[in-house]
Amino acid sequence: MHKLVWVLIFTGCLIWSAYHPNDPMTWWLEVLPALLGALLLAVTYRRFTFTRLVYGLALVHCVILMIGGHYTYAEVPFFDTLGDYFGWQRNNYDKLGHFAQGFVPAMIVREFVVRNHLIFGRLWQFVFITSFCLAFSAFYELIEWWVAVATGEGAEAFLGTQGYAWDTQSDMAFALIGATSALLLLSGIHNRQIEQKRSLYGRTQ
Repeated sequence: MHKLVWVLIFTGCLIWSAYHPNDPMTWWLEVLPALLGALLLAVTYRRFTFTRLVYGLALVHCVILMIGGHYTYAEVPFFDTLGDYFGWQRNNYDKLGHFAQGFVPAMIVREFVVRNHLIFGRLWQFVFITSFCLAFSAFYELIEWWVAVATGEGAEAFLGTQGYAWDTQSDMAFALIGATSALLLLSGIHNRQIEQKRSLYGRTQ
């Protein structure tokens, strides 16, 4: 994806998301990871340019975060409609967010591992990447807990539990499913894009 298109889509979604969000505090909590992620990608762009696949996935993840920030994860209208259709007892947009929390980081970590020759063997790469994503998801759940303790009831929209007792465990399970799905479905095309970069910029790229 061309970087100008990436920036335009990101900026447009950010402006929309920030316009009269349902809960301003929740907006900041949900969108801050997207802002930090975009900043990190910008800072590292010349030093370590990722494949088009990874940049595209990162943008999709940012959009998911911005939508959740605008409505709050428990009140995304389209998922209310889906809930009525499928008979869900809750708005499950947060599960999409946690699926992406595993799916997208898995490809980011995979690219860093493969291009820097950090781990050899597909099995060990798979184990390391899925473990990393699961650890990242667990750490994010700790952050949610710390925010809830610090802000009290004001963090309810950020937590998005909606009264579900096993919300934390299911969030991590969806992140693990996302990471596993990404590795199984996208490793082939990811390898081809990595090889294209190496042929253009040398073996270190």
